[in-house]
Amino acid sequence: MGDACSLVDAFRAGSISPTEALEGSLTAIDASELNAVCFVDEEQARSTAVSADVSLPFGGVPMGVKELDPVKGWPLTEASVVFQDRKSDYDGTMTARLKEAGAVLVGQTTASEFGGINCTYTRLHGATSNPYHLERTPGGSSGGSAASVSGGLLPICTGGDGGGSIRIPAGFTGLLGLKATFGRIPKGPHTEIEPLTAVIGCLTRSVRDAARWYDVCNGASEYDPFSLPRVDGWEAGVGHQDVRGMRAVVSVDLGAAVVAAAVRDNVEDAAAALIKDAGLERVNVPVNLLRGGLEWALAGTASLLVGLGDLYPACESDLTPEIMLAANIATHHYNLETAKNIEAFRRTIIVQTAEIFDQVDFIICATNPDVAFPARGPMPTEVDGVNLVEQHGFEAAVGNNGALTIPANTTGNPAVAIPVGLVDGLPVSMQIIGRHHAEQLLLELARVVELERPWPLTAPGAPV
Repeated sequence: MGDACSLVDAFRAGSISPTEALEGSLTAIDASELNAVCFVDEEQARSTAVSADVSLPFGGVPMGVKELDPVKGWPLTEASVVFQDRKSDYDGTMTARLKEAGAVLVGQTTASEFGGINCTYTRLHGATSNPYHLERTPGGSSGGSAASVSGGLLPICTGGDGGGSIRIPAGFTGLLGLKATFGRIPKGPHTEIEPLTAVIGCLTRSVRDAARWYDVCNGASEYDPFSLPRVDGWEAGVGHQDVRGMRAVVSVDLGAAVVAAAVRDNVEDAAAALIKDAGLERVNVPVNLLRGGLEWALAGTASLLVGLGDLYPACESDLTPEIMLAANIATHHYNLETAKNIEAFRRTIIVQTAEIFDQVDFIICATNPDVAFPARGPMPTEVDGVNLVEQHGFEAAVGNNGALTIPANTTGNPAVAIPVGLVDGLPVSMQIIGRHHAEQLLLELARVVELERPWPLTAPGAPV
């Protein structure tokens, strides 16, 4: 199975029809063991495919929508038992734009409850599996989207990233995952404001698929006061951005994470190859970003309680343990001191990151500290057999899983996860963080990797 852009090319050439592509996806979903798709709208998808306008950017492309993204008439569960019977009466801004671009929205992909953790395992749907190893997680919160694209069920899917939820699953499943500058694609029309970290986007097999997505979906909306003005030329610009001579620092762990030795070696080699292939200048700049997993987690608790509304605390027993704990902390322990610590962390890491970008254009690091962990969790607190709780304390151990991705969410910088090989048969990913508004340069670097060291578009054994 190719990428979404090649599928559109095939539609236009007449070698396959949107209806045939849709039926292929429906068959693959029905036969799949991944538990990656939790709702399918066959009737509407077939109706859309029959009348698809293949001249549009995604005309006729079967597409999955993360279950946290609203689609009119579809379930709006937030991946939670609490809302298992709720349906959406509106389209999200991004999904509306995808419909206008000709996409055939097939169904919903699984997510972690309220997007809260980087493992897709909920009371509502159970565990979603990684196509590279069914006993491992595809990550989260966009785990179902990642598993669907990597596993050959759908060529492209929506995702969201508030602490790594596009990049982490992309990294675990061998996909490209771009987290854009905060506000690049508008949220809404009922925009969540706090904690000013979450963006929406996609999980893709190729750079050009991601670029086309941003051509379709970016641009300001009055329903999102933090959305950015439209930028054109994403796909047309791929391969034409001048990056030679730009400066890159390689800090696999960002000075904040404990990274497995095999992952470190893989990313170091990939970074050196990219620097050579792209003509970058490697510079030595200290990178020691502040650990802030607890502050990041606490920052989102107010929005969680807004979402639960008057149903909480009566619904507490229906929540997954992590969300139950977060809601409890928000209700009983969140105070002015907590808010002060969150604000202090945000200010500090913004300055730390900006000072690095005074000296470089790109920060290259790992996407995940290790390969994918078990599908049902818990979050790993060991790396290379070393107990991180004993070595660094519980907060640092738990925070290690997002220590490489959370910084870009807190600062709003763009970052891209790029497949760079396997360790023990599981994908490893290199992350590149860029300056604000420099997503197209990140896609250019990803394209260099894609051309020089191509990655598999799908996991071994995926439907074709």
